Amino acid sequence: MTIIDGKQISASIKEAVAAQVATFPEKYGRVPHLTVIRVGEDPASVVYVRNKAKACEDCGIRNTTIVLPEETTEEALLEQIQTLNADASVDGILVQLPLPRHISEARVIETIAREKDVDGFHPLHVAGLWQKTPHMSPCTPSGIMKLLEAIGIDPKGKRAVVIGRSNIVGLPVAKMLLDANATVTLCHTRTVNLPEVTRQAEILIVAAGRAKMVGADMVADGAVVIDVGMDRDPETGQLCGDVDFDAVAPKASAITPVPGGVGPMTIACLMENTVECFLRHVSC
Repeated sequence: MTIIDGKQISASIKEAVAAQVATFPEKYGRVPHLTVIRVGEDPASVVYVRNKAKACEDCGIRNTTIVLPEETTEEALLEQIQTLNADASVDGILVQLPLPRHISEARVIETIAREKDVDGFHPLHVAGLWQKTPHMSPCTPSGIMKLLEAIGIDPKGKRAVVIGRSNIVGLPVAKMLLDANATVTLCHTRTVNLPEVTRQAEILIVAAGRAKMVGADMVADGAVVIDVGMDRDPETGQLCGDVDFDAVAPKASAITPVPGGVGPMTIACLMENTVECFLRHVSC
């Protein structure tokens, strides 16, 4: 059984990004600039935004973090985004989710300029993914595909099961697996007889948002298990995933830990997307 080291794989991606970015001042006169907006003091968001700033530093990417109070109005946030859209020095814009309930995430995502959307959430990027036209790929699904590649897993011809149907992970990773010629079943927490479905998976992606919902009885011997969850164990309060790691690991041929699996890959792919936005920007 292989424990998939997302930290190590992501570090190699960031090293490659840093080497690429180091050549930009001579070529283009500057480095990429990513601006991240955080609204409120959600503890998880504070950590995520700090980690993104650290990754930018590691890669030589200029980072600006804008912190707005919880009570910021939707219109005020949209105005801030429009200002960044118009700022030629900004290559990428990311608004950390989730947002306070009084702000529409859909309106915020639509307002970010398509060419500066490093998350790949803009409706036109989503359309590009499904229609196989140029687009920015979302970071977490991209990270999952890179993890599979890093451990030598080709999805072609394999049975893949995805638990979770979010726009951020479940739906896009299902499409990416389809594009890689896997046979994909998309499930969710209301799927009838879910264990019967998941036991058919050679590749099992779990992104349901429920702590330890996948146990050993739901996994086939030799399956590759990718745990996207970031939860708190209701009994211990410790960080855990959607997969009961201790129970499932002995059955899996490869499995991601939480933390240290998918999370670091998401940030590494964000760095790649920022560079891509920059290169498109400077070539205009």
